[in-house]
Amino acid sequence: MFAAPPAVMAQVFCRVPDTLRRFGETTEWARVQLHGAAAPVFLEGPVFDAKGNLWVTDIPWGRLFRIDPEGHCEVGFEYDGQPNGMKFLADGRLLVADHHKGMVICDLASGQSEVWFDRYLLEPFLGCNDLTIARNGDIYFTDQGQSGWQNPNGRLFRVRAGSGRLELLLDGIPSPNGLVLNKAETALFLAVTRANAVWRCPLMEDGAVVSKVGTYIQMSGGSGPDGLAIDEDDNLAVCHVGFGAVWLFSNRGEPMLRIDVPEGRYTTNAAYGGPDNRWLYFTESSTGTIYRTEMPVPGRPIFTASV
Repeated sequence: MFAAPPAVMAQVFCRVPDTLRRFGETTEWARVQLHGAAAPVFLEGPVFDAKGNLWVTDIPWGRLFRIDPEGHCEVGFEYDGQPNGMKFLADGRLLVADHHKGMVICDLASGQSEVWFDRYLLEPFLGCNDLTIARNGDIYFTDQGQSGWQNPNGRLFRVRAGSGRLELLLDGIPSPNGLVLNKAETALFLAVTRANAVWRCPLMEDGAVVSKVGTYIQMSGGSGPDGLAIDEDDNLAVCHVGFGAVWLFSNRGEPMLRIDVPEGRYTTNAAYGGPDNRWLYFTESSTGTIYRTEMPVPGRPIFTASV
């Protein structure tokens, strides 16, 4: 449908050192999610703190790595969960979408974690995956679990700012994953991994209703879109897991750029940061590497919430 866009090779920002990898060990998460493959480390969920440090999750081992602006990596937090996507709250704590525990709040100062939400209408979540925060503090998150075309029961939730009310916005989704709001916050873009597509979810009546959900970008190959990031012009960066690339699509859905990596195909999650917020940082999970690429338009600032 479209001509192939220009391609660039990403730069290595940080590779998790071998001293922090758990060789010769495995977890139940790795046995299921990676079909038994070894996972001494598996990165997702990049997000920057106020000091410019990049935080990423290590899903199978319940660790949050802190990487300073020079690329030095250390364990910043650890707990008995399976952390995936995360965002900072207004008070400096991290809100984590945890595949095992639900929505978890990690207090970096005290080293304590607590479950915020772990069920809806008395039923446990399938397995929370990622989240985004609106300008007014509303929190949107995906409940993916093992959903796919064989069982399209994934869900999209929202927690209302102020009241803390948990609302189910969409269900019947074959693997909801990364998500971002457009600049006007009139639509939410949702990566639907097993459909190999990005959906556009219009927010009607001041966001009270989701209506006329449709496919915005139909991808092919790999395993499907994973994490999403968005810039000031509403151009959408899509991490294509299983393909080993990140795509940049224009605000009308046309491919503008392909970002390749020299090793690995698990290009999973991305966040804008660095000088002038013009650099896209993203994880290649299987090799435990964070890459970066300078982008044509600065990324949109990430909002925080109070809970």
